[in-house]
Amino acid sequence: MKIYIISGLGADRKVFSKIHFPDHLQPVFLDWLIPLRNEKFDHYIRRMMESIDTTDPFCLLGYSFGGVLVQEIDRITPAEKVVVLGSMKSPRELAPSIKILRNVPFFSKIPKKFFEERAIRNFQNMKNLFEPNPKFWEYFVVRDTHYLKWSLQQIVQWQFEPNPKVIQVSAEKDLVFPIQYCKPDYVIKRANHFFPVTKYKEVNQILQEIFEQRK
Repeated sequence: MKIYIISGLGADRKVFSKIHFPDHLQPVFLDWLIPLRNEKFDHYIRRMMESIDTTDPFCLLGYSFGGVLVQEIDRITPAEKVVVLGSMKSPRELAPSIKILRNVPFFSKIPKKFFEERAIRNFQNMKNLFEPNPKFWEYFVVRDTHYLKWSLQQIVQWQFEPNPKVIQVSAEKDLVFPIQYCKPDYVIKRANHFFPVTKYKEVNQILQEIFEQRK
């Protein structure tokens, strides 16, 4: 069975380079698309789905923003299993510092220069003080400013009720999706938002357990 995988915001498949899936699963990575001008989220989701063979049963796995997308894909075409790593099952699970952007009426008017590499480097340097991620730029490869701004807007504005079907794996010290605001099925101790890279052994063990539970 194929398992379709979507990485985090701006990240590619290298985030999963040390993740091993059970033998009965065939990993298929879905690369990020650059949003069209004024593209609606639902239309973008359906474009991402064009690479999915929905005629056969499949599973979904998403990391961070990718976790949001796989839940939207499952809403359109249900998967056998849906797993999200370091992601949210509803907007109530966002960090307050991000959630507050929902009430910013001029979000769409924010200049794209705030999403350019220099601005992101300044933000990441500050964030490293609280959530170290020395390999951030190695994995952060999709840096198109339109894509980044559009994606952040989708995260902030996402409306979704938690689906009990979705299996959530969270990090104990995640600052983006703080554990105190969600009820994950699995918690990885002493880990931050970058845990698929830094705690890959624990992730591999959890995925083995999840996908051994056949339907």
